[in-house]
Amino acid sequence: MKGTIREHIEWREGHEPPVPFITGHRIRVQDIVVWHEEMRMSPYEIVYNYPGITLADVYAALAYYHDNVGEIQLALAEDVRFYEKGRREQEELEQQRKQQRNAS
Repeated sequence: MKGTIREHIEWREGHEPPVPFITGHRIRVQDIVVWHEEMRMSPYEIVYNYPGITLADVYAALAYYHDNVGEIQLALAEDVRFYEKGRREQEELEQQRKQQRNAS
């Protein structure tokens, strides 16, 4: 990996595969990608909304993404699956509670 990107991106263990984050922050590369690609935020808007990161951090995350599109797209798809599973489970719990209230 290029030196400049290495200064701004770190990989955290505990995930399989390790996940790239902005160094020293809880912001993942894939978060930057969503904000930029899906929400159409400019790099300047991202920094404005998350002032703890720098413009260089954002550009490094986007450069990493463009060099590793498949990896980041898989991570984004996994996030969607995780969200959908949680949403379905929550709906099932709410339905069970509603049925229990109606049975009482």
